[in-house]
Amino acid sequence: MNAALRPFDVAAIRAEFPILQQQLEGKPLVYLDNAATTQKPMAVIQAITDYYSQCNANVHRGAHQLADEATRRFELSRDKVASFIQAYDRCEVIWTSGTTEAINIVANGIAQRLKPSDEVLVTEMEHHANLVTWQQACLRSGASLKIVPIHDNGALDTEAFAALLSANTRLVALPHVSNALGTVNPIQDLTRLAKAHGALVLIDGAQGIAHGGVNVREIGCDFYAFSGHKVFGPTGVGVLWGKAEVLQDWPVWQTGGEMIAQVTYHNATWGELPNRLEAGTPNIAGVIGLAAAIDWLTQFDVSAIQAHERALLAYATTLATDFEGIQLVGTAADKIGVFSFVLQGSHPADVGFLLDKQGIAIRTGSHCAQPLMQRLGLPGTARASFSVYNTLEEVDALFRALKKTQRMLA
Repeated sequence: MNAALRPFDVAAIRAEFPILQQQLEGKPLVYLDNAATTQKPMAVIQAITDYYSQCNANVHRGAHQLADEATRRFELSRDKVASFIQAYDRCEVIWTSGTTEAINIVANGIAQRLKPSDEVLVTEMEHHANLVTWQQACLRSGASLKIVPIHDNGALDTEAFAALLSANTRLVALPHVSNALGTVNPIQDLTRLAKAHGALVLIDGAQGIAHGGVNVREIGCDFYAFSGHKVFGPTGVGVLWGKAEVLQDWPVWQTGGEMIAQVTYHNATWGELPNRLEAGTPNIAGVIGLAAAIDWLTQFDVSAIQAHERALLAYATTLATDFEGIQLVGTAADKIGVFSFVLQGSHPADVGFLLDKQGIAIRTGSHCAQPLMQRLGLPGTARASFSVYNTLEEVDALFRALKKTQRMLA
């Protein structure tokens, strides 16, 4: 481990998250809904407060010191994101409101270029944000949407993926990690196969980014999208990364201030990257908060983070094997962070409600993946999802609460 990195100490990490210090229903909060959003360390909260209290101003357009400082912090944040994901160039980092907007920027552009003979590939495990967008792009263009199946254990059928690729494949959209199952897809291998057919590749990184180790150069994709709030940053800010040679003439998403080069009453031309895809006043505080989150996360060895989260998942899986009446959903060999389950004879919503009354915060339902739930023959699941600040003791607390919940629902 690099001596410059901070030791991975869960107790010390937890002390930096104010929200984890509270109680719910008279019990210590056990927050296990990290796939929905991660909590924020004081470093992020302070960075946002500092912006509003020290240099609140618009960026790129002021002729005063506050605007200069706001712009400096804002653009330094772009540099930090570029370094974090190993972008080729800082201009490839486009600020968005989150993963959903990032995917929509790509879908809006490709819908203008697709022909009826073209095909777009997605998978059976998609979040709605990486499914509905491509549905609509294909409906507008007449192109075909192809669905790559999964195995019953939640792993992607890679043979079917390879078979579905063709000379007509124009874009492949894949989740890095399934939000509902925790499956980690072999995105580097899948990207290589897709690129061999000349397809553009977009990776939905909403669930992959917080687990560390994202290197867009190694992946080889054309686009990688993620949200700040999944990686200890604020809500309402995200990133579309795209190769400069792809984005430089990509159809613009929105028009208005900042993204133009020249404007007359009857015409307009667009600026260079990244401005051309960033119309209007951005979420300046959110961008600065995201940079603070990245600074906080990169204090630690990424392998230590991943090992900790895998240990939590492995422990929960072991406890589940001895727990009568629990059905695990998503048992792929390579998975991380997500423990989805059904308590037999109970509706997931009832399980979530009763766990909440015991201070355990999880998510229940379809997890914005209704077609996946239909594929699995389930109304939904209960989902506990782990992060850097969770502990083995919290996993124990979850299973004690599940045992009590099971008795209450019997």
